[in-house]
Amino acid sequence: MAQVLYRELDELTDDEVYAAYAPPAPDWLRVNFVSSADGAATLGGLSGPLSGEEDKRVFKVLRARCDVLLAGSGTVRAEGYGPLVLSPERMAWRRAQGLPEVPVMAIVSHSGELDPASGIFAKAPRRPIVVCPADLPEAKVAPLRAVADVIGAGAGAVDLVAAVAALRERGLRQILCEGGPHVFGDLVAADLVDELDLTLSPLLVGAGPIRIAEDHALAAGGHREAGPPRPLQLRHVLEAGGNLILKYLRGSSDE
Repeated sequence: MAQVLYRELDELTDDEVYAAYAPPAPDWLRVNFVSSADGAATLGGLSGPLSGEEDKRVFKVLRARCDVLLAGSGTVRAEGYGPLVLSPERMAWRRAQGLPEVPVMAIVSHSGELDPASGIFAKAPRRPIVVCPADLPEAKVAPLRAVADVIGAGAGAVDLVAAVAALRERGLRQILCEGGPHVFGDLVAADLVDELDLTLSPLLVGAGPIRIAEDHALAAGGHREAGPPRPLQLRHVLEAGGNLILKYLRGSSDE
């Protein structure tokens, strides 16, 4: 069994935090989520109120480490995503690693209902990507092509296996997904998740809010049989202000 690191986040230098999230392989897909202590993925319909400055330090390191940030269109709209920018310090770190100053933003949309004039496109420091079904009408996709590269993957719904392969063909091999729950659910169903980075917030939210992984097919009125549970291996626990910041890698816990 691999040794599990237990530390106070404040005890770690920035270099140690970067090292703690060094990807184990050139192709790697990690998902970053925050949840209440009783399992809620949102508070008042948003994940932001569950998060705080304590876990934002890790949040920013994960963004700095990725080649592409993947998020669903619902999450982008609900959470008010703007252009993907980093602090001067994070950009300097990326330059020192031989990386472009900022990652690419990739938005998953099953419908193509995105505003080409929004800041996430119009003010982006690097040209974003829209991932959508390949059979969407061209009249709907054309305005997006003017402001983003469009990856068509799947028919009727996004095929994330094909989408991830297309991102990696572009050299975007380190993928960070920030949700939402339906995208995470689809990634789990496709067995694409290599790492789960989960912050447990010291809050009790109560019944009602959704979990961090939800069934997109069910939300669309269909049904998908759940696959077998995927074993995870706990690699570290960081504590910050009562938050538990957990890092899990795929694989058996008795390896």
